Amino acid sequence: MDALTVSAASGMRARMESLEMLANNIANQSAAGYKADREFYSLYLAPEALDATGGVVAPLPPNLPVIERHWTDFSQGPLTPTGSRLNAAISGPGFFTVRGPSGALYTRNGDFRLSPAGVLQTQQGYPVLDEAGRTIQLDPAMEIDVASDGTIKQGGAVAAVLSVVDFSRPDALAKHAGTYFQLSDPDVKPARAAGAEIHQGKLETANFAAPEAAVRLIGVMRQFEMLQRALTLGGEMNRKSVEEVARVGS
Repeated sequence: MDALTVSAASGMRARMESLEMLANNIANQSAAGYKADREFYSLYLAPEALDATGGVVAPLPPNLPVIERHWTDFSQGPLTPTGSRLNAAISGPGFFTVRGPSGALYTRNGDFRLSPAGVLQTQQGYPVLDEAGRTIQLDPAMEIDVASDGTIKQGGAVAAVLSVVDFSRPDALAKHAGTYFQLSDPDVKPARAAGAEIHQGKLETANFAAPEAAVRLIGVMRQFEMLQRALTLGGEMNRKSVEEVARVGS
């Protein structure tokens, strides 16, 4: 297979991965606290093209564009007022801590609710935790006030303090489901988020806007079409070359 065909095919595969990633971002655009996935491109060089010291000894296969990995954009999303006293948004670094089915999960989605028993939980039913790692029990009949430091008060008395934590290495967080994250590196420990401010009655919207998604989607589609034309052109050139060789030999 010639270099043009190989490069075009590799580029098309990378653009298909980009389309899948963009589609997932768009599908979660309305999810509060959602953090967009983005791609990190690199060049792939086949091991057969390298000598024992890592030097290039063969021009083929060529350097091919590939998506080396996806990375999560943890930048701040816009805060939108909701009017619900059970909604909370974080301004600055940090994540709310909740108890998932298999351990602690972390999220920027502060769309909380009260269970019939008065336990503060996420919309998926995961209990929200306080700074001591305990579930938060509230009185559904009383007003709920949340201070900027995460202190929850009812009737003027402190009921709990929201656990808002941050990590020295955000890349140690892996997406679990929806807007939740789970620690993938046991050596990284959560610590109280410095500089985080809680806003009651607001939600953080996704940090991936519709106009940006549309522009990137169009760009990736155009790149895919150009690579497809290059692949077709390479196939046509190969076909004509074979025909010319056959004609000369006859």
